[in-house]
Amino acid sequence: QVQIVESGGGLVQPGGSLRLSCTASGIIFRNYVMGWYRQVPGKQRELVARITTIGSTNYADSVKGRFTISRDNAVNTVYLQMNSLKTEDTAVYYCNRPVPTTPLPWGQGTQVTVSS
Repeated sequence: QVQIVESGGGLVQPGGSLRLSCTASGIIFRNYVMGWYRQVPGKQRELVARITTIGSTNYADSVKGRFTISRDNAVNTVYLQMNSLKTEDTAVYYCNRPVPTTPLPWGQGTQVTVSS
């Protein structure tokens, strides 16, 4: 059974940092390209970062230079280090296979709130 669990969200002031974690079970994790998405109410889920099986990365322009995606295949986990956070980064963050690949079952996500 495939399961994704995200964690690490919280409330942070503008300019602050958070590190999100996403652990996947039930798959051969090292074979999967993975991505981090975020979603705000009333909007579509947005892919903000992706990492290939060999560690190559891509970022949305809105987070480039501030967010860093990484992975540890030994523990089936992908991370998102978020620095210089802005209020517009407030969202629920999810990890999954990046579009256009067929997604795995979605996890519950982790809420990130950037506010003073």
